[in-house]
Amino acid sequence: MRLSISKQMIPGLRAVTLALALLVLPLPVPVLAGDFEDGMQFILAKDYAKAVESFKKAAVQGNADAQFNLGVLYSRGRGVTQDYEQAANWFRKAAEQGDVPAQSMLGFIYLKGQGVRQDYQQAMFWYLRAAEKGYAVAQHNLGVMYAKGQGVAQDYQQALSWYQKAAEQGHAPAQAILGFMYLKGQGIEEDDKQAAFWYLKAAESGYAEAQYAVGVLYAKGRGVVPSDQQAVSWYRKAADQGNDDAQFNLGIMYAAGAGIEQDYQKAASWYLKAAEQGNAKAQFKLGVAYAKGRGVEQNDYDAVTWYRKAAEQGYAPGEFNLGTMYAAGKGVMQDDHQAVSWYAKAAEQEDPDAQYNLGVRYDTGRGVSKDEQKALFWYLKAAEQGYPRAQYSLGVKYDNGQGTPQDYGQALSWYRKAAERGHRGAQTNLGVLYYRGNGVKKDYVEADKWFSIADAGGYEDAKENRELMEKLMTPVQVAEAQRLANEWTKEHQP
Repeated sequence: MRLSISKQMIPGLRAVTLALALLVLPLPVPVLAGDFEDGMQFILAKDYAKAVESFKKAAVQGNADAQFNLGVLYSRGRGVTQDYEQAANWFRKAAEQGDVPAQSMLGFIYLKGQGVRQDYQQAMFWYLRAAEKGYAVAQHNLGVMYAKGQGVAQDYQQALSWYQKAAEQGHAPAQAILGFMYLKGQGIEEDDKQAAFWYLKAAESGYAEAQYAVGVLYAKGRGVVPSDQQAVSWYRKAADQGNDDAQFNLGIMYAAGAGIEQDYQKAASWYLKAAEQGNAKAQFKLGVAYAKGRGVEQNDYDAVTWYRKAAEQGYAPGEFNLGTMYAAGKGVMQDDHQAVSWYAKAAEQEDPDAQYNLGVRYDTGRGVSKDEQKALFWYLKAAEQGYPRAQYSLGVKYDNGQGTPQDYGQALSWYRKAAERGHRGAQTNLGVLYYRGNGVKKDYVEADKWFSIADAGGYEDAKENRELMEKLMTPVQVAEAQRLANEWTKEHQP
C-alpha cells in the first residue's frame, strides 16, 4: 500500500491525487514486508514519526513502496522536518527501480526545482519514462510541457497526443484540457462538439473546472444546445466545490434571472464566495451590488472596499469605479488626484470609460494640470473603441480647434460616428454642420433630419434648432427630412 499524495503537477492546473493500491511484491527478507506494513499501520494511526522509522528500515533494503512513501513524508513534512532534497532522494531511488509513480513525481520535482536544480530536460526524461508505461498523470503533465514549450519546442500536436492518451484512461484534467484544445483549435481543427464531449467526460467524473466549462458551453451554445438552465446546473456543481469562476457566473445568472428565478440576494451571496477567494470580477460585482443596494444593504464604504480589492489586482473596471468613488466622494474623502490616478491605471488597460473620463480631467484641469492635447489623446483612445461620448468630445475639439487645428471634416466624421450610436449632442452638432455647410455641402434636409432625431430623444437644443430650421424650408423639404428621420429611427430601434 502507498500513501496518497496530492500535488499540483503543473502550475495553473488542479492538484492530482496519486491514490495507489496495495502492491504485493516478492520480498526475499520477511522483515522487509513487516517494516513496510508497520509503517502503513502507523500512517493509519497518524503517527508519522514512527511511520518514517519503519519505512526507512524497508527502504534501505530496497523496498520501492517504502522509498516512495518516504519521499511523500519528506515532501509534506510529516513525521520529519520538511526536506525537499530528502524527498527527491527517496523518489529517485524508487524511480530508478522502475517505480512508475515515483518516476512521475521525480519529473514534477525537476519541473518545480524542489530539492534539485530546476531542469526541464530531466523533468521531460522522467515524465516520459512514466508516460510510456501508460501512467496517466505523467502523460497529462508531459502534454502540458509540450503545450508550454518547457524543455522542448512548443508543439500542440504532441501535447494533444499525450492528453489523448491520458484522457482515454479517464484522467479528468487531461479530458478537460483536451476539451479546451478542441474548443480553441490548438493542435487540431476546432470542433465544438468534440470539446463538449471531453469536457462532459471530465465534468461527469466531478472535475470542477470541467463542470464550470460545461456551464459556459451551455450558456453560449457551443457544441451543445444552448440552455441557461443547464448552464446554471453545471455552474452550481462546480461552485459547490469551491470553483470561484463558477461561483461568479452563478451570481451573474441569479442577477440576470437567466435559467433561474432572479434573486439579487443569492447573486450577492455567490459573488461574495468568489470574491473571498480573490476573484477580481466578483469583487467588482460585489462592489457594484453595495453601491446600488442590490441584494445587500446599500453601503458606499463596502462598495469602495470591494472596488479597491479588485483594483489592487489590476482589474480595470474596479480601478475605474474606484476612481469614480474618489471623484464623487462616496465611501471615501473626495479626492480629484486619487480619481485621476485610478482613471489612469484603467485607461492604460484600454478601458474606454476611464480613457474618456481621463480626457475630461485633462480638459477641465481637475486633479491634473489642464492639457488640451492630452485630453484629445485620451478622447481619441476611447473614441477609437466606439465610445460615443468620446467621439462627440473629439468632434467638439476639431469643430472648435481646441488642442488641435480646426478641422470640420474631422468634426463631421466624429459627430457622425457618435450620432449613429445615438448621442443626442452629436446628432444636433451634425445638423449644425449641415446647416452651415462646414466640412460638408450645405443641406437643410439633412440638417433637419438630425435635429428631428435628436429632438425625438428629448434634446432641447435640437428642438430649438429644428423650429428655426424649418422656417427656412419648404413643406416638401420638411416632409423629406421627417421621412429620413423616421427611417433612421426605425433602423436603429433596440
